[in-house]
Amino acid sequence: MTLATHLHIVGAVLLLLGASHIFFNRYFGWEQELQNVSLLTRNVFFVHTFFIGFGVALAGAGTLFYVDALLRHDALSRAVLAAMAAFWLCRLLAQFLGYDSAIWRGNRFRTRMHIAFAMLWCYVTMTYGLALKAVWK
Repeated sequence: MTLATHLHIVGAVLLLLGASHIFFNRYFGWEQELQNVSLLTRNVFFVHTFFIGFGVALAGAGTLFYVDALLRHDALSRAVLAAMAAFWLCRLLAQFLGYDSAIWRGNRFRTRMHIAFAMLWCYVTMTYGLALKAVWK
């Protein structure tokens, strides 16, 4: 597969992942879990979740629909690819440093999800990193 194909895949996955944030509240039961926090904290939580999902969806759409522009040998493509690689590298690190293993250890489904998302963040980071390397000339 070509680098452009991998960028298309990453873009589509991020677009879907961003859109899936719409369902997080119901799936994780956040409305019920957050009943005991202040109204401000609850609102900040939901607003931030929306904008994280929106940002991920926009990054995915930009990657999916503008692969040719991302692979140009210019300063803007290098800046965007560097930012994306750095962002997803931080997300990969957060997978191991930000979540207590008690959340997933001993739960087969959550362990599988932990591994699957770690692999996804590796793939996304590596794809943006390789694209950056390709345009760094």
